Amino acid sequence: MAPPPEYTAEHTKERATERSPIGRRSLLLGTAVLGAAGALGATGCGRIPSGDTLARLKSQRTVRLGIAGEAPYGFIDEQGDFTGEAVELAKVIFKRLGVADVQPVATDFSSLIPGLNSQQFDVVSAGMYINKERCAQVIFADPEYQMLDSFIVRKGNPKGLRSYQDVVRTKATIATGTGYAEIDYAISAGVPEKEIIILQDPVAGLNAVESGRVDVFAGTALTGRSVVRKSRKAETTEPFAPVVDGKKKIDGGGFAFRPTDTGLRDAVNSQIHRMRKSGELFRILRPFGFTEAEMTTLTAEELCA
Repeated sequence: MAPPPEYTAEHTKERATERSPIGRRSLLLGTAVLGAAGALGATGCGRIPSGDTLARLKSQRTVRLGIAGEAPYGFIDEQGDFTGEAVELAKVIFKRLGVADVQPVATDFSSLIPGLNSQQFDVVSAGMYINKERCAQVIFADPEYQMLDSFIVRKGNPKGLRSYQDVVRTKATIATGTGYAEIDYAISAGVPEKEIIILQDPVAGLNAVESGRVDVFAGTALTGRSVVRKSRKAETTEPFAPVVDGKKKIDGGGFAFRPTDTGLRDAVNSQIHRMRKSGELFRILRPFGFTEAEMTTLTAEELCA
């Protein structure tokens, strides 16, 4: 199903208008929170002083989390509350580290790393994939989950799309999310970058597939099955590992920190390892659609390499 003439790669410049209710609410609230953070900066509490970041967070009793308004990782629910696997995990971990209050700050996914490094928040807690490019900009805790990709397609998958190579073969119209790793996977398979349509979030992707504006929206297997659950027009494909440079790629997502915050990263890592071992990590992630197959023993070091 080809998009109408105006819905081309040029449409990516207008993607802010494609936001779902979750995306709009998240970003509006994120603006308000960022304003509050600016007010904190005026009193000398919002900027990052030199020294031990964890000690500062304990003293302030608040940690600011960068999230992207994307279910199931970090989003606003129907009651207007921040939740998601990464947010709920952060609440448990930081409470144990002596930081009582978790304050999510919503922004575009592509703004998470710049926002972290410009001190708009203290930690990125958005289930962010750990990869070599991002590891050059931030440091990561070990992943809380591993993940394969899947496609959102029309019911019956009329073009038989089960891999990025299928997208190239059928000349299907593909969309994905802002800053998603799936952009690189599609390009690696031979999809011209200018032909990849960038949408705000998976809900916008589902809408685009249902309306026939695109043939496929590429994302994580978990995101896909969460978004299409109530759809009568769309479904997800079976999860698959993207092939990059001839090798299958399995991703993992976790907390990101500024490169100088090794002490904070190590403290969070210690908690994640304990929760992996006890099974508590899976118990926290399971309500958000994760399966035991998506638990992992991968390390950030392995994924960064």
